[in-house]
Amino acid sequence: MVSEEHRRVLDPERDAAALKALTHPLRIRLLGLLRQDGPATASELGVSTGESSASTSYHLRVLAKYAFVAEAEHRDGRERRWRAVHAVTAWSNEAMESSPGSRALLSMSRRAQIEHLEASLVRHEADIADGRLPQEWVGPSGISDLMPRLTPESLTELREAFALKLEELTARDAGDHRAAQVVLLMAGLALAPRDPAAEPHVQGPTTTPTSTSTPTPTAMATDVEDAS
Repeated sequence: MVSEEHRRVLDPERDAAALKALTHPLRIRLLGLLRQDGPATASELGVSTGESSASTSYHLRVLAKYAFVAEAEHRDGRERRWRAVHAVTAWSNEAMESSPGSRALLSMSRRAQIEHLEASLVRHEADIADGRLPQEWVGPSGISDLMPRLTPESLTELREAFALKLEELTARDAGDHRAAQVVLLMAGLALAPRDPAAEPHVQGPTTTPTSTSTPTPTAMATDVEDAS
């Protein structure tokens, strides 16, 4: 769980301009890269994203205007370096339903999370294959696709229990040199029955879990997270 000092909670009414600044896909990607890989220059981010340094520099300045990024310590005086101000940007899902603009951002941010998961899978597989990660990560790494039947209260309780356990384990592993950055994406999306007249039934996983059968919870390139 991210501490409050590293978490920025946005309100769609009070922070409308800041939320609007996040509606550009490249800005979400730049913010995510700074959070994931640490401080960088506009030129370095241009290489990572395939954009020109002029474009990344412009969008970084917009992010800085709304306090998502700030200048970092410079290695030399030649080019400005940027850092993410917060580890997570959060909001209330209910509040985000209040306007078409905030609903669009909510949808876009979730799709950015899915894109980050796909990119992280490619990177993970390459890191294992090329020896950048030890084989001990093969067993615990994986993705599970589960479909339990839960009430809204139970889904909320599950998310809260996961956040508390994550906070506990992160604190425990803080001093362990073997600890590595782990991408966790948690999705809890209720679905209405396709045929309302049909009796609902319990459906199992649509894919076979890995040997550990570990669900994959929340974090992403952007770390833009719902705070329901």
